[in-house]
Amino acid sequence: MKLTGLRLALMVIFAMTVAACGQGQSGSEGAEPATEMTRRSFSDFGDFVVHYNAQATEMLPPDVARAYGIQRSENRALVTVSVLRKEEGTIGQSVAAAITIEASNLTGQLKSVQTREIEESGAIYYIGEIGVANRETLIFDISVRPEGESKSFRIKFRQQFYTS
Repeated sequence: MKLTGLRLALMVIFAMTVAACGQGQSGSEGAEPATEMTRRSFSDFGDFVVHYNAQATEMLPPDVARAYGIQRSENRALVTVSVLRKEEGTIGQSVAAAITIEASNLTGQLKSVQTREIEESGAIYYIGEIGVANRETLIFDISVRPEGESKSFRIKFRQQFYTS
């Protein structure tokens, strides 16, 4: 499978998030919050696995940001979500989904996150951009309903952002 554009950039960001492990907590609703050492950027929902992440847009390579119309800045975050249907012997099959993302800071102020779908080389991603301030912690509440399914999944995670 060829890795280009956004797929490669998102894989790098996911890897950097896993390596950093100490910038927030994540977990699926109903589960105990992950500790710093067990932090993950995915949730398992039976037949589906949902991958999610939030990072400063400045981490994207300039050519990738330009190609997808993403504003690179330390004061902007990129939220990414992808949904895989489990298939034995594979990493899973990317599926379309209805995705809504809500974010609030620790004082309860809501921030709007408009998502858009990106399809690339058989992969489907949902991305949204949001403004962030230095040391701001955002709580993301994501609702995911895979295409053809009647049940939605909920994911909540928090991420702290650092800017200059």
